[in-house]
Amino acid sequence: MIPTALVEVDVVERWGEGIPAAVPVVDVDGEPDLGTAAESLDLDTATLRALDTSGKVGEVRTLPLSEGRLGWAVGVGDGEPARWRTAGGALARAVRARIGDSGGEGNDPEDLGDALDVEYVQFRLPAAATPELVSALTLGLALGEYHFKVSRRPAPPRLRKVLLVARQGEDTARLRTAARRAREWASATAVARDLANAPSNIKDPAWLANTAAAMAAPVPGLDATVRDEKWLAEHGFGGVLAVGGGSARPPRLLELTWGGADGTEAEHVVFVGKGITFDTGGISLKPAEGMEMMRTDMAGGGAVIGAMLAIARMELPVRVTALVPMAENHVSGSAYRPGDVVRHYDGTTTEVANTDAEGRMVMADALGYAVRDHQPDLLVDVATLTGAMKVALGLRTGGVFSSDERLGERVREAGRRTGESWWPMPLSEDHAADVRGTTADVKQAGQGPGGLMAALFLREFTGNLAWAHLDIAGPARADKAYDEVVAGATGFAARTLVEFVAGLGD
Repeated sequence: MIPTALVEVDVVERWGEGIPAAVPVVDVDGEPDLGTAAESLDLDTATLRALDTSGKVGEVRTLPLSEGRLGWAVGVGDGEPARWRTAGGALARAVRARIGDSGGEGNDPEDLGDALDVEYVQFRLPAAATPELVSALTLGLALGEYHFKVSRRPAPPRLRKVLLVARQGEDTARLRTAARRAREWASATAVARDLANAPSNIKDPAWLANTAAAMAAPVPGLDATVRDEKWLAEHGFGGVLAVGGGSARPPRLLELTWGGADGTEAEHVVFVGKGITFDTGGISLKPAEGMEMMRTDMAGGGAVIGAMLAIARMELPVRVTALVPMAENHVSGSAYRPGDVVRHYDGTTTEVANTDAEGRMVMADALGYAVRDHQPDLLVDVATLTGAMKVALGLRTGGVFSSDERLGERVREAGRRTGESWWPMPLSEDHAADVRGTTADVKQAGQGPGGLMAALFLREFTGNLAWAHLDIAGPARADKAYDEVVAGATGFAARTLVEFVAGLGD
């Protein structure tokens, strides 16, 4: 079911009797502060010590409380804000596992009634909790137990809400605002995960576009338009049509527009997200190993869609347009070929070298369309574009190429505030000539550093506007849980986009 239901998080002032409880354990000079944790749970430190309770970040211990209740002690290390995201994710997974052990997922449907009643948990915040701490903890709690599964079984019991209990005298309203903002970030991330995780036998371009439009419909002020293959052909979207030509399921272009809650004349931002619903590589066929994860090759488009929904729900006073070109890159007699010359929306021609470099082909059309028809002040594109970025930055950091140093820094700073890691990449002019074509204006996959060559190719379609290209090939997918991330699609970049836009309205 899309969108996936997430854990609700709120900040309250009163510790409740009879509610399952969790407390943080901070490391002080290398030793866990068991006294504070024990006092909050009305336990003695000997019990915590006997259970090997630790302050190690993300280490969770299940504790027996009075009246048969359960509690949890969660290590937060030195207590820096980023540690709380890890702790929140670990606690959410521990509670989910406990529900499963007592009759949840994996058991027969008729046994679900025996599941442990932990729909609500209260969590004791430390003294002098900051909005940054609450934001990080909220992200971990909301996203850490995210679960996407297509199954005949009924949905298992789950943790529904966590109450963050502030200390007496804290600015509860300020902390509550931080939690609500982070919950919107989490929602954007979860939508991006949902769309990317959806299996590609269901998720063709039409399904993806229509599903996004359906989610946008009930959000006041957020308008969605879906362009079909006939419209794309009439308007000269040669890159999208070439990539989608090998599939029996035709391409689409999704447009989402948010004009700002107060009709502001703020900077107009256009997001472009890669929407390849499945990528075989085309004639330049990928290896079979790992190809099943190519259902997530539209993770950039998913991030853009999730971000737009959150931006509109938050009623941010900004102007944003999102363009998501969608296609399935398949192998057939009608597939595009290496050596083809393709004409894009803005008239630029591209010499095709590798049909597996399809993302930049569809995004070139969308960027050209953005420049010509939407007159933005800023362009930001997001894509799982090059395997080279995984080599350069690993699997937890996105790369930022930008024609404007200040724009690139604004993106990275938004990521820092929302717990997403970005690294500035050089947009070297030394290789600019390598994207020039011999039989066309530009070359799709010139010789040179893979991530850089893709970025330089896309720059050709940005009309010299301030532009940032976000390559998320590494962090868009995960093979194991960490922090607030679970295995599968991560939703990376969605909340960075939301916070980036929020900063424009300041």
